[in-house]
Order: sequence, then structure tokens, then C-alpha cells
Amino acid sequence: MRPDGYSLYELLVTMAIASIVLVFGVPSFGELMARNRQVVEINALHHAVHLARKESIVRRRVVSLCPSADGRQCTPGRDWSAGWIMFENTDRDSPPRVDGGEPILGRHSVNETIRLTANRRGFTFRGTFLRATNGTFVACDRADRVPPRALVISYTGRPRAALETPDGDPYECAH
Repeated sequence: MRPDGYSLYELLVTMAIASIVLVFGVPSFGELMARNRQVVEINALHHAVHLARKESIVRRRVVSLCPSADGRQCTPGRDWSAGWIMFENTDRDSPPRVDGGEPILGRHSVNETIRLTANRRGFTFRGTFLRATNGTFVACDRADRVPPRALVISYTGRPRAALETPDGDPYECAH
């Protein structure tokens, strides 16, 4: 008859295997989660740019994106880490600013583990007759677990994701 339970030897071997799996698996899982959060924010920006471009054409008005901490007003600077808003920029402010009577068309809050910066204080889309604001967003993991990703906006308002600058250098995170 075999006794119920495990021997000390079986328990130690099981604990050793579990420790090895955790030592190698947890950092990889952290990188996977960081990369996923970064991609989610780049995709949200990509969608916002397409939507702003479409709304500017449909409304026949200027539509702008700007960083916003409260979801109601533009925040000065080039740090978009708190989030952004999309609004109809009736008076065509440059840099964009929400004034009375300008409807906010969308807002987004960025995940707190991601630092998002841009080389512009705002992006403006003017339908089909004038060019849009070109520029670059860079999304970085605050813990530096994954390399930065960028969203590059062309003069026509078309976004594309990138891991390297046109020179082949990796993007850098502002700290």
C-alpha cells in the first residue's frame, strides 16, 4: 500500500522546477505586457488620427488633436502621457486650444505605465484642400522593458507605425 501525500524529495524537486519557471517566465511576461500596453496606445493614436482626418472631411471644418490632462482643455507642452482630446477647432488656433462653442469629439486617457511624447503641441487636420500637421509620437514604457515605438504622421495626415527613424536609428524616450 502506498502512503498518501508526497515525499520531501518530490516536494523539493517540484519547488525547484517551479522556481526555474518563475525566474525565466515572469520577466518575459512583464515584457509582453509592456509591449501590449505600448501597442494599445499606438493603436489608439492611429485610430484618433484617422478619425480626426475623417471628421475634418465630413464636417468641412478644422479638427485638432492636443494633449489634455482633464479631457476638456489642451495642456501646453509636448507630453501627451495624461491623454488627449479631439475637437472641432472652429477658429483654427495654432497651437490648438479649445474655445467656447467648439465641440469635443473624443478623448482618451493613456495607461500610466506608458510615457507618450510628440514633437508637436497639437495636430490639425484640414479636410482635403490643405495639408495636415506632420509630426511624430513616441510611446515608451516607463520601466524601459521594451524599445520605444513611434507613430509618424505625414503631411497628408496619414499615420504609420515605426520602430526606427528614417536614418535607421532607434527612437529615443524623453525622460
